[in-house]
Amino acid sequence: MSCCNDDCHVATADAGYRRILWAALGINAVMFLVEIVASFVAGSVSLRADALDFLGDAANYAVALAVVGLSLQWRAGAALLKGGVMGLFGFWVAGSTVYNAIAATVPKAELMGIIGLLALAANLCVAVLLYRYRQGDSQAMSVWLCTRNDCIVNIAVMIAGAGVWASQTPWPDIAVAAVVATLGITSTIRISRQALREIRGAHVLHTAPAE
Repeated sequence: MSCCNDDCHVATADAGYRRILWAALGINAVMFLVEIVASFVAGSVSLRADALDFLGDAANYAVALAVVGLSLQWRAGAALLKGGVMGLFGFWVAGSTVYNAIAATVPKAELMGIIGLLALAANLCVAVLLYRYRQGDSQAMSVWLCTRNDCIVNIAVMIAGAGVWASQTPWPDIAVAAVVATLGITSTIRISRQALREIRGAHVLHTAPAE
């Protein structure tokens, strides 16, 4: 007997989706190592924030791999957990931004631009792979939003590098870090709202009396 329901299109979510998630996991893990080293060499808080974002995304893809094919309630729970992690990341970046504003250390603009371009290329590859799955449940949406946010941040880091070079001040770098914090917090709200709706819907479905 078929057990197919509204979750079916994700439960059978093809081996292709799993392969994409594995590729995304590998790309993000490598870019974390590249950016975290570069962030300390360049003295850039926006690069450091982006590096930790790559690490968080690698963990997110690992969680996504673990719940692909499970029930909607499990996937929504994983999305809610990831939303919380994204929110914590956003507040951490906000704190780092305040610290760097006080320290006012001018980062190395050229290195910011080069690493930002490399990170953008990596995230665009992942975004292209994930694009067809962006309209799924909260789990799939959280994966897509993470990747979309990363592309926006990478472009912002390159703009910040140009701003630092032109102004010889740390303020463009600090401004980008503030953008990263905002993206993390707003994405948390969006993902969490949908995940909670899905969890409530699944609970109502499971507790409804049989006719």
